Amino acid sequence: MFLTKDRHIAHLDLDSFYISVEELRDPKLRGLPLIVGGAGDRGIVACCNPVAAKFGIHTAMPVRMAKRLCSHAVIVRGDMELYSKYSRLAMEVIKDAVPVFEKPAIDEFYIDLTGMDRFFGCKQFTDELKNKVLRETGLPASYGLASNKLVSKVATNEVKPNGQIEIPFGQERSFLAPLSVLKMPGIGHERGYQLLKMGIETVSTLSEMPLAMLQNFFAKEGNRIWRNANGIDESPVIPFHEQKTISTETVFDNDTIDMHLLNCTLVRMTEQIAFDLRKQNRLTGCIIVKLRYTDGQLYTKQSTIPYTNADHILLDTAKSLFARLYERRLLIRMIGIRFTNLIQGNYQVRLFDDTQEKINMYRAIDGVKKRFGEKLLVRAGGQNGAVGPG
Repeated sequence: MFLTKDRHIAHLDLDSFYISVEELRDPKLRGLPLIVGGAGDRGIVACCNPVAAKFGIHTAMPVRMAKRLCSHAVIVRGDMELYSKYSRLAMEVIKDAVPVFEKPAIDEFYIDLTGMDRFFGCKQFTDELKNKVLRETGLPASYGLASNKLVSKVATNEVKPNGQIEIPFGQERSFLAPLSVLKMPGIGHERGYQLLKMGIETVSTLSEMPLAMLQNFFAKEGNRIWRNANGIDESPVIPFHEQKTISTETVFDNDTIDMHLLNCTLVRMTEQIAFDLRKQNRLTGCIIVKLRYTDGQLYTKQSTIPYTNADHILLDTAKSLFARLYERRLLIRMIGIRFTNLIQGNYQVRLFDDTQEKINMYRAIDGVKKRFGEKLLVRAGGQNGAVGPG
């Protein structure tokens, strides 16, 4: 077991990832005000390049407003398949170079370099890795190197784009001290503005607050906030494993032909694993529905879809597959649903397709589920007291 002072954790972030990929696809876009986002006036800006940002355009802004600010901006609809391909290319470069890495999002990596300082400098190694990613994928990156994941991520954000920085052990607290509390991971806008209203503007002030006071304000989160403000983070780098599928099924206590029960079960299960997808920052590109009849025969149907983790799209597809699948009119013993062809992706990629209202709705729903449990908030169509164990 390595002590904190022995740990060397790099956080590598692919700079303006979607923009970088689009510029690789079409080099003529370089130097133009470029927006990646949803189509139509109700679409949302997923990201923009620095040229577009000079006009006041920013992430999550409605596309129609961006057009008013910069009428000659080039708007490109996001392509998750292409972004996933480039993300995988970068991952392969990292995978070949390091023993342990974590991939928390499509465009970022935590790399555990602990012990490698015995052979050569960790900063020199990470410099070379950053350059290798650029050389082999065309993607620019920034990194922060520190004794823990929290400080390395904050450090990366401070030097983007195309930057690198090392925070030596023992200097974590002094590095964080002058930064705004809004820059701390896990604070969020709502909690951050709460702190600002209390006169707590910098991480330094936050770190000096009595722990008991923070616990009083933020309950169990108070301890984590205090530790983060003091640069303390013992969370490990979780080795990356490519998950191929996510699924669930229900075996009924009694074989059934009750269509209301079957539809309720399908809705409940789809919602359940769609929420699991979003928790894991993943998207699915294929849905499979399966039925086992009372005679033991198993039947399946599947559909390839644009990558998504949105309930309304997944539910519509699952219901359509079930309607096509249920042809024998026999009693049903089991119903199951599986998402396959999984890729990394999160809320931001839904900006390619959804309106701000729908995005806000999903954020609110998932916020309630994460805080109070996923069974507290379900669609009316997924409720039925007769559903058997899942």
